[in-house]
Amino acid sequence: MSRLLRSLLFVPGNNPRFLEKAKTLQADIVCFDLEDSVLPAEKKSARDLIREAIGHRGEYRAEIYVRTNSPASGLVGDDLSAIVQKGIDGIVIPKVNNLGEIRKIERSLAVLERKRKLKPVELMASIESAEGVVNAHQIATSKRVSALVFGVFDLLNDLGVEYTKQAEGARYARAKIPVDARATGKYALDAIWQDLSDSQGLERDCAEARSLGYAGKTIIHPDQIRSVHATFHPSEAEVGWAKKVIEAYESARAKKKGATKVEGKMIDEVHFKRARALLASVDLP
Repeated sequence: MSRLLRSLLFVPGNNPRFLEKAKTLQADIVCFDLEDSVLPAEKKSARDLIREAIGHRGEYRAEIYVRTNSPASGLVGDDLSAIVQKGIDGIVIPKVNNLGEIRKIERSLAVLERKRKLKPVELMASIESAEGVVNAHQIATSKRVSALVFGVFDLLNDLGVEYTKQAEGARYARAKIPVDARATGKYALDAIWQDLSDSQGLERDCAEARSLGYAGKTIIHPDQIRSVHATFHPSEAEVGWAKKVIEAYESARAKKKGATKVEGKMIDEVHFKRARALLASVDLP
């Protein structure tokens, strides 16, 4: 699993200045948001702005994801139609309750990809309800889902529990999600830290998340990137796997092959790029 997922930074999709600034940010993923940060009246214009930004994929240092609206919103179809294009690296689906919701999105994606001659786009499923927590393992079995994301605020609202920085009411869910993800060979990303003025609290929260098995954290401000990256550094196993990926892909490329296998897993250019980024993050040759 040679991949940097230390930080996923949400960027409001209706703000051209933020979309432009995201080009220079050192987050592992910048995720253009169509959901919570965008008012209903601004959804269409946000889709247009995001579509244009993805068209300039080469100017961004990070991977580019988009967070759509939730399956229950009835807006996902319009979101996908606008954003699924060459240059997008993945999609975050918020408030996923069950595998059926993911299957429906997969079918829509397959149609768009076929029409637009695109490779399959991967998904991250955000778990933000009691139903989603119960079904997290099943949701993670989808081949398209590369990671589960823990969404603490909507979960606490669903449970009728007040938010605190310790999030006591969500402890079970926070511990369960990385277990469910790992059992299916997937990653897990922890919830955001809301208090931008409490950097020490963020550091403690990152340390706890890593101890639970999270690969990284979702964040809401560029100032949080450094603290998150300091905690979620690649493991020895991830570094070793990245080296294998690079060696195998370079060997395949020398033979004019576009893909190869490492320990039975298909490897292509995107895996090669991610492996190189991982090694660069730990200052290895």
